[in-house]
Amino acid sequence: MESNPELKLAYDFVQYTNRNIFLTGKAGTGKTTFLHKLKAQSLKRMVVVAPTGVAAINAGGVTIHSFFQMPFGPIIPSQSTERKELSEHSASVHKMNKTKINIIKSLDLLVIDEISMVRADLLDGIDTVLRKYKNKYKPFGGVQLLMIGDLQQLAPVVKEEEWQILKQYYDTVFFFSSKALQQSPPINIELKHIYRQNDKTFIQILNEIRENNLSPSSIQQLNKRYIPNFSPKDEEGYITLTTHNAIAHGINNERLQKVKGKTHSFTAEVIGQFPEYSYPTEFKLSLKKGAQVMFVKNDSTPEKRFFNGKIGIVSAIDDQFISVKCKGESEPIIVEKAIWQNINYSINEETKEIEETVIGSFDQYPLRLAWAITVHKSQGLTFEKAIIDVQAAFAHGQIYVALSRCKSMEGLVLSSDISTKGIICDQQVKTFTRELEKNPPDEQIFKESLIAYQLSLLNELFDYKSIHYSLGRCLKIIQENMNSIQGNISSVLSDIQNNCTSELIEVSNKFSHQIQQHLTIENNIEANILLQERIKKACIYFQKNLADNIQTPLDQCSFVTDNKAIQKSVNEILTKIREKLSIKATCMTSCSDGFIIKDYIAVRAKAVLQKANTKTRKATDYADIPLEHPELFRNLREWREKMAHESNVPIFYVASQKVLIQISELLPRTDKELLAVKGMGQKKLKQYGKDILSIVLDYRNKEKGASGNI
Repeated sequence: MESNPELKLAYDFVQYTNRNIFLTGKAGTGKTTFLHKLKAQSLKRMVVVAPTGVAAINAGGVTIHSFFQMPFGPIIPSQSTERKELSEHSASVHKMNKTKINIIKSLDLLVIDEISMVRADLLDGIDTVLRKYKNKYKPFGGVQLLMIGDLQQLAPVVKEEEWQILKQYYDTVFFFSSKALQQSPPINIELKHIYRQNDKTFIQILNEIRENNLSPSSIQQLNKRYIPNFSPKDEEGYITLTTHNAIAHGINNERLQKVKGKTHSFTAEVIGQFPEYSYPTEFKLSLKKGAQVMFVKNDSTPEKRFFNGKIGIVSAIDDQFISVKCKGESEPIIVEKAIWQNINYSINEETKEIEETVIGSFDQYPLRLAWAITVHKSQGLTFEKAIIDVQAAFAHGQIYVALSRCKSMEGLVLSSDISTKGIICDQQVKTFTRELEKNPPDEQIFKESLIAYQLSLLNELFDYKSIHYSLGRCLKIIQENMNSIQGNISSVLSDIQNNCTSELIEVSNKFSHQIQQHLTIENNIEANILLQERIKKACIYFQKNLADNIQTPLDQCSFVTDNKAIQKSVNEILTKIREKLSIKATCMTSCSDGFIIKDYIAVRAKAVLQKANTKTRKATDYADIPLEHPELFRNLREWREKMAHESNVPIFYVASQKVLIQISELLPRTDKELLAVKGMGQKKLKQYGKDILSIVLDYRNKEKGASGNI
């Protein structure tokens, strides 16, 4: 990557900052190659997704819809700015399994390939899911986005009835209209060196088409390649690029029938999960000797004899053997079956690393009939010779994609004249692209972004506001439901919150100012020796403070309640607090030798997946509730549970916890004394009074016999 300045800058921004990135470039500039190198070299925990099945397989990732379990159809953006959730009027996001939730919680980088085909509402749907499971206050949950693609190529697909709904919320269907992306605008890095074409005239024509500014001289030059009724010989290796599937299938079937000889069919072997829409070639591949074919996979052997898009002729074939002869090569290629893998992401329980797990495979000869192919399926491919049939072009970018597949003008033949009317270029795409080109990032912006990223990680480490906020939420629930909750939790949490405010937040604010002062001397945190020493000492201080003022008292608090909804809410908040404490403790321990970004983000990701002690101590037998007669209270609770079960009603419908506590304290002997219990009325007395008084009487007699008085 070092040999190409744009590639190196893109790599540095991905690795050493948290900026969202739109990596673009003309056809043939190496975007896909960059992605494969990034996957092999990056230290960040990443997931790769793409809008279509074939694009996902080619990128070595999964589809957006499958990973994020997004609904098909319009996704209505939320009107809430505080918490992103799908509208109740839109299809809901499916509940995710624990593995996928853990992946999202520990995710650093989301790579979206072929971003030009991703709709704005789908990108906002991704934002919703990431906020839900990672950080609801940050766009995309604080996950860095790397969006790869060329907006001048294929556009998102949106039906007219879908757009009628979405246009109320979006200016355009393209990804850059995403509400979340507008809150965290990406930097734009354009790859400029074209590897596919060398012909300057052809490159100029393609650039003019991209910009919807095809000059008369370029039109004239391009239309010299129009050859009416062009009918090449098979050995010349031309492929027709057309706009519709039906046209491509028709051409291929017609040409195959004209080839003399026996048809040989090869059925793919599909194992596990490999959906049909992701098949890289035909499930049942029918070929003859003399058929024109295209390789649909790169050669994985050291010889590298073929690549995705290479054209040849079947030179020999039987039911167990295929060889393909390519023009200009003396020896035919013996074709062996290839395997495509459908992957799923999982987490290794031992290493806590995100792993790619193979969940299905497609085993077939890496060939397809290649007299014709659709423009859509040609994206990313390179052809020596092609017949361009785009007179029926119907969408943005189709003509540009078709023409840019060719390596040179000499290998290009037009089946009809090209005119500016047929070149469909979205004006909003053009405007967006021009705005991005005005402020290209440079080394100075990278350095600023690097320092900002380091500082954001450090501030995150020493920020306790989220813990304080969670404590406040928990206390509010408890205080609003004091009649339903027993135990020491209210007083313990109040003390913790006060200590958190006075000790942790106050000191962390002062330390934040110290950090800023140190950065005026050396703004690179990793290189700032004095600041590194302060960080080490701060970690020791805060670790002890967290343990003494929050973790230890939290371990001692307990509560009981009959209200399951309240119990669930309180336990969920307490679990989140304990998880945050565990993560901070682990991260601070990792900084005992200094704050190094690559080490810190690795430890932080694994800390998110560690199972902290998240159980709240239950007040066993109500031992933490000061009861004068705990045995009577237990007897009353057992009776209540029995009555609730027999009547098939909630236990609090029989009697609330507070009522049972009062009865166990007052020891009522008559209906009148029982009615004095707050919460007991005539109806309850009629239903349960006899039973309750009998239980109390049995207890009184038992205690009187044991102690002589009661």
